[in-house]
Formats: sequence, C-alpha cells, structure tokens
Amino acid sequence: MGFSDLMDSVGGLGRFQFINSALLIIPSIIMASHTLMQNFSAAVPDHHCRIPNFTMSNWNITPLALDGQTLLKAFVPHDGKNKPSRCLQFTEPQWHLLFLNQSVANTSGLQTEPCRYGWTYNKKEFNETIVTEWDLVCDLRHLKQMSQTVYMGGILAGAIILGGLSDKFGRRRILIFSYLKLAVSGTCTAFSPSFSVFCILRFVTGMAISGIILNAVSLNLEWIPIKSRTIMGAMNSFSSSTGQIALAGFAYVTRDWRTLQLVISVPIFFFFFYSWWIPESARWLIINKKPDEALKQIRRVARINGHVKEGEAITLEVLKEHIQQEVQSGKKIYTAIDLFHTPYMRKTTVCLMVLWCATSFGFYGLVMDLQRFGVSVFLVQVIFGAIDFPAKALCAFSMMFIGRRVTQAVLLLVPGLLILANAFVPYGDIWLHSNSYFYRQTGMGFGSTMARVGSMTAPMVTMLEDYLYGLPLMVYGTLPVIAGVIAVFLPETLNMPLPETIDYVEAQRTKQHPALNSLSHNTPSCHLLTLIIFRAAH
Repeated sequence: MGFSDLMDSVGGLGRFQFINSALLIIPSIIMASHTLMQNFSAAVPDHHCRIPNFTMSNWNITPLALDGQTLLKAFVPHDGKNKPSRCLQFTEPQWHLLFLNQSVANTSGLQTEPCRYGWTYNKKEFNETIVTEWDLVCDLRHLKQMSQTVYMGGILAGAIILGGLSDKFGRRRILIFSYLKLAVSGTCTAFSPSFSVFCILRFVTGMAISGIILNAVSLNLEWIPIKSRTIMGAMNSFSSSTGQIALAGFAYVTRDWRTLQLVISVPIFFFFFYSWWIPESARWLIINKKPDEALKQIRRVARINGHVKEGEAITLEVLKEHIQQEVQSGKKIYTAIDLFHTPYMRKTTVCLMVLWCATSFGFYGLVMDLQRFGVSVFLVQVIFGAIDFPAKALCAFSMMFIGRRVTQAVLLLVPGLLILANAFVPYGDIWLHSNSYFYRQTGMGFGSTMARVGSMTAPMVTMLEDYLYGLPLMVYGTLPVIAGVIAVFLPETLNMPLPETIDYVEAQRTKQHPALNSLSHNTPSCHLLTLIIFRAAH
C-alpha cells in the first residue's frame, strides 16, 4: 500500500505517533465514564412508601415511643424476610401489626394501594440519583432503562449524521466540534431541572461521543504502521478499562449524580483546547484535492519523528506516485448503499452488521445492570475494569498470532453459551465484554449504526425479567452465539494491508488486481480491527 510505505519512510512508529495516539486515547477514559455512568447516576437504592405526617391520636391510638422502622409495619406490607414492599402501602394503618411477630403476621387479606405519598430511599450508598430525585420506581421504573436507550439513540444519530459530515468537512473539524459539544452538553446535564431535559441532553451527549469515536479512531490509526495497529488499538481499549476503574472512584467520592456529571464533563474542555494540535487526515486531504496540505502534514510528521531530510525529499510528485488509489477513490462519493452493490463487499458487510450488533447488545445488556450482582456496585465496577487488562492483552496476542477471525468467533460463541447456561441456574453472574472496530469512514459509520441498534435495545431487554427470570440472559446469550457462527465466514485480516476502494476489495476476491497475486481469496474487504473479550463467572 503506497501510503503505508510513505509512513515507513518518515519514521514509522515514531515520536509523532506516540504523541498523537496519547492525545486521542486519553479522552477515552472520560468517554467510558459517560457511557457507564448510569450504573451510579441511575442506581436504584432500597425504597418503600413514605409514611405520611401524622399523630397517633388522630387514630385514637395511645402515643408510643416507636422508631420509624417499627412504625413502618403499620403502613407498608412486609415479606417473609421482613423487608417492606417497594410499591405498595396499606389503605389504612394496621396498628395491630406493631404487636405481632412479622413472621406470623397474616397480611394477605389486607387491602393495599400504590404509594400515595411518594417514597423513602435508603441513602447509605448514594445521596442522590436520578431515580431518587424523579422517583423512577414502581410504575415508572422502566424510565431508567429508557434514559440509557435515549443516550444510545444519540450515539446512533451521531454515527449517521457526524459520519457523513466528517466526509464533507474533515475528520479533525468534526472531532474538535464533538469535543466542544460533549463538554457543553455534559456540563449542562448536571443542571437538568427535569427528567425530560436530562434525556434530551443525554441524547446530545451520545451524539458527541459518537463523533469523537468515529474520527479519533481514523485520525489515530491512519498514521500508525499496519503491523503496529493491533497493539495501538489495544492501548486505546486499555484506556476504556482505565475509565471504568476511574468511574468507580469518581462515583465513590461524589455519591451524587449531579456532582459526578460535572466531574466527568468539565475535563472535556481541556481536550477541546488541545485537539487543535491534532493534524487532519492526510487521506481525506488527498481525496478532497488538497495535496499541498497533505504534504505539509506528512513533512510535519517527519520533522517530529526526527526524519527531516526524508520529509523534505517527499515532493508533490512523490506523494502523487504513492497515493494513486486515494486520488482515484476521491473521484467517487461512496454511501452505505455501495457496501451492498458488489457480492464480496455485501457478504462481509452483512456479517459485520450482525457482529457489531451482537457485541454491543451483549456487552451493554450485561454491563449496565451491575446492581444485580448483589454486592457493592463500586467494587463490581473496579473488578470489571481490572479484569479487562489481562483479558484484552490475551485477545491482542491471539489476534496477532492466531488471527482475527478465529479469535472473534471463539470469543463470541463461548460467552454466548455461558450466558445461556447461566439463564437456567437460580442465580448467576455473567460478563461479556466485546468491541468491534470496522473502519473506513463510510463503512465505520454504517457499522457503528448497527452497534448502536444493539446497544439501544439491550437496556430494554432487562424488562423481560418481569415476566420470566433468566429470560434476559437467554436473549443476551443467543445473539452472540449466532454472531460467533457468522464470524467464521469473515475473511482473515492478520498482517493484511488496508484496501482503499470497493474496486480494490472486489479485486482481492477475484485476484484481478496485480498487487494481490500473492494473497488468498480471504483477504479482507476492509481492515477489521477487533477486540473481543469475554469474562464469565458464576
């Protein structure tokens, strides 16, 4: 590939690549916090119907010195474990229950009604969450999942809208705009006066997150040699794991959703200011007929890498010689529809659509319900992030030495089967962590769209537990198993170059392109950088 050869001549993996990668990877720590913050900002503490203000003399009862927990028995039904009902209260106070052992008290025939005076929340773990502030419990409990779905809907909208805008206005401009958008919308979210405003701002935040992810990946990996992309991609993934651990620390210290929102939003302004240093995509400049600016960026890379002479030796003629494919691809504007016009591209696109959807569906469906583990949500979040490091390292080595296709297939099939198995046990915990990156900008935007479809529907699936315990796990497990089978039909991408056009992709299949005579028919339709991690625990 011409452009890759050009990068090798100006230092390959040098000082510029490390600086550029660091500037683009560090924000991932905060972005992970925005995506997973609802484990804390929307945590559901123990709660019960609020006892109304009263005096016992109103019911002709002799005043007694009773604590609130004992008095609660007269107003709220208790189960066999002496826990108050979360959503029901007696229509009339049952004073006789104060003098009965709860284990022998029969309350089945007593009339109840939904909470009339609101709820009282246990604030041992959290001072305030969106659930306690806006009473998103009982009949309104599904609004909690809806708020996360709205956020994922914003990411979907961002993938569609900002993906196209980055093709028109440039990766760098949209990235800078997305940083500012995230900083402003995230900060404003902390001052939401109502749940509706909160959801609107979370939608805007999701759009900004999508714009950052789409363009940061391209602006980072484009300047990195092909053989180093797996490691650098893993480093980017490690930053997300660090963000998960940091989020637990932020939430533990703040204990308030508004303060937590500010803590993870204000630093984005810093990323916005330094993002002006990040160079524009040379490929985008070339395709948009700005070779002089592309040459300037390449020489800048050479200078930072300490290869000034090599950079000066690159002229417009040399650049044009190396970028013929980019110039040819710039003559045609590709859309998502073009991904289905040719047979080889169509097959790969359909496979990746299912994989994107399955991995996001399984991951977000399980990671956004950490309270179900029954222990401190702070501890679970730390463990979740810590296990990521060895798991992702293992996957990175597997992809480098075994290949992407086998790694992806196995690490979808095995976790999917484990999730299905756990659906049939009385109590089980299953973690699946997976991420897929399919990039060239149009293809990536379309693939990200399918990922967001999976992540949008995942929170809503938890509602199925109201009808049958274990049903959400059955759903979460089935799709990864199907995707694992489909992954077998993907082409291998280990140590393969990145094709630039759809014609080049089809030439790989038919071996009509002279540069591909030594490659098998399984050469990729586009570079697939995949990190699929699984963790399963009973």
